[in-house]
Amino acid sequence: MALLVWLACTSAKESAGAGTTGGASICDDAALVTYENFGQGFMTENCQACHASTAPDRYDAPEEVFFDTKADAWYWRDRILARSAGDDASMPPNGGVDEDDRTRLRWWLECSPEGS
Repeated sequence: MALLVWLACTSAKESAGAGTTGGASICDDAALVTYENFGQGFMTENCQACHASTAPDRYDAPEEVFFDTKADAWYWRDRILARSAGDDASMPPNGGVDEDDRTRLRWWLECSPEGS
């Protein structure tokens, strides 16, 4: 029983630690970043060429992965973070996103209230 309690507490702490680096959260000093003041422009400029459901050539992007709306981006946020803001960011494949925008992307998807 004690093991189950310990495991539950450990999992809760790990979940609460999203966006942390060495015990400090990137959200501690994050600016308020929302879809309206950042996400929509970022998605349009960096993602929609391949990840719009209406893109004429999706360049082999999976058909089920599209970011047409704020809700779509939030649905795929874990994948967006891993592929576009993680240590091994591979999206967009031709690069062009500076570290400041990658940080704002993390602030939006990790620190803002869900759906903002």
